[in-house]
Formats: sequence, structure tokens, C-alpha cells
Amino acid sequence: MATHTPSRPTAWPARLVAGLFLGLGASFAGGGQAGAADRLTVLLDWFVNPDHAPLIIAEAKGFFADRGLAVELVPPADPSAPPRLVAAGQADVAISYQPNLHLQVHEGLPLVRFGTLVETPLNTLVVLEDGPIGDLADLKGRTIGFSVGGFEDALLGQMLESAGLELADVKLVNVNFSLSPSLFSGQVDAVIGAFRNFELNQMDIEGRPGRAFFPEEHGVPVYDELIFEAHRDTIGDDRLVRFLEAVEAATIWLTNHPQEGWELFVARHPELDDDLNRRAWFDTLPRFAKRPAALDRRRYERFAQFMKSRGLIDEIVPTETYAVELR
Repeated sequence: MATHTPSRPTAWPARLVAGLFLGLGASFAGGGQAGAADRLTVLLDWFVNPDHAPLIIAEAKGFFADRGLAVELVPPADPSAPPRLVAAGQADVAISYQPNLHLQVHEGLPLVRFGTLVETPLNTLVVLEDGPIGDLADLKGRTIGFSVGGFEDALLGQMLESAGLELADVKLVNVNFSLSPSLFSGQVDAVIGAFRNFELNQMDIEGRPGRAFFPEEHGVPVYDELIFEAHRDTIGDDRLVRFLEAVEAATIWLTNHPQEGWELFVARHPELDDDLNRRAWFDTLPRFAKRPAALDRRRYERFAQFMKSRGLIDEIVPTETYAVELR
């Protein structure tokens, strides 16, 4: 397959408690500008949640303001829309995913990665801890639930191959984003697309702990989960440099003050003050990029080769055309 939804909410039913959808038009209309600060509109990938911690803290601690920025964080009404809106010049920055970036570039969208938010994969294949699956080879003849095809098919295929299996050895069932419930009910034996910082915590809270198989330990090249994208024509904009400086300051501050950061986060978003988001907060902190502007070119080259080998893209283009390190 060469197409995929430009956002992957497959592991996020647990996050439906994490915020309120805001329509883009209403959010743009309501956004103010702080004095003479330069406005920057950042489209989130989903509801506000602990994955966005450095952005919320950069705002709360004044790191954006210190750099002359008035940053507007906008949860999307349609999770697939942010990269396309940035490509159309209707917003400045989109949070997206490295795997999706390769697909977006393949589609011809004029997008460039200029920073990293979460620098490790979050996606996993999950089974019940007390179930019959002890290793990937035990999946032969079993049923695996998924929510969105495309990249997750490629991910699963590679993981199965590392255990001497292939996709034809399992039955795939679309569970329509109902990942944990489909495991609990016995509808499926495993699910692909569960996020290690959310679904595993949700399952533990509900008394049905899961066991995760990590793609990067089973033949899938390591990739950046969440990245910052901008339109190719705006990469020289100094606001992007200042934005990343503020994100870096917030990430380092969070590393030093994780509990105080959580308290600031839920003060801004009291609807998130629950056990699931608290656990996710502390599980996600180690995964934020401490050098968000830094680019590992080889990581992007390896992953492009993986995407091509799995049939998701048919051409590998020069890395510098879609991923840069700002100076």
C-alpha cells in the first residue's frame, strides 16, 4: 500500500478523555497576539495530552514569550488535516510523524521536518500478559486487530518476519480503534498500533495488564515518533529557530522538574488530571528529544529504505529535501 491516513489515532481511544476538540476556524478567530510578539500557529496531531508536554510547559513557563513568540496551539477538528493545512499555507507548524512524513513527501506535499518532539517509536504490538502469546512466533494462526492499514501493516509484517512468519500466517481484523477492548473480549489475540505510554497504562489500570513487543527490537528501523513540520518555503523563517529553542528549554526544564511540570500541566488542563494521564506523563518524559533541532540523517535514510522495501513509497528522495537541521 502506498497510502495512509496522515495521522495515526489508532492507539488513542484512551486519550479521548484528554481534551476538547476545537474547530480550526474558531481557534484562529479566538487567538490573540501578545504585544509585539511574533505569532506562530502550531497545529497539534490530536487532543492536548502528555505527548505535548514541552509545548504546554514552554507556554506556561514563558519560554515562548522570552523569545518574542506568541504561540497558538490548536487541536485539530480532523487529525488528518494539520500537515495538509501547513502545506496549503494556512498554518505555520504541524505536529506529525516521521513515517507519515515519508508518505507526505511521496504524495508531493511541500513539507519539511525541522524538529523532533518524541524521538523514539511509541507504537507497539500488544497482547495480554496472561494470554497464550509468549513470543512473536506464537502468533501463527492467531488474530491481530488493527485500526488503520498501510504503515501498520508494514510494521507488523516486518515484526512477523523477524520470527519466521509473514502476514499470511495471521488473520487481520479491523477493530475500529477499539484496541484494548478487543483484547479484553477475546475478539483478537493481539493488537498493532497500541502506544506504549498510553494503552499499556490503560490496560494495567483496568486490571488486564499487557505485554508489548517493540518494533525496533524486531527488525523495524528506529524512527522519530512525533516531529515538527513546516512548509518548504518557510524553512528560513527565524520564528522556527526561536520556537525550537523554547521547546528545548522546556524539555530540559521538564527533565529536571518532572513533578512540578505535571502540576503545571494539569493546572492548565485540569480535565487531564487522572491516573491514566499521570502515568503517561512520566512514561513519556524520557522520550522527548533533548536536542529537538538536531537531525539524524542516517535515521531518516534508513527509514526511507524501509518504507520503500515494504512498498509504501516507490522512490527514495534526498533527505535534505524533506528534513533539515536549522542553523
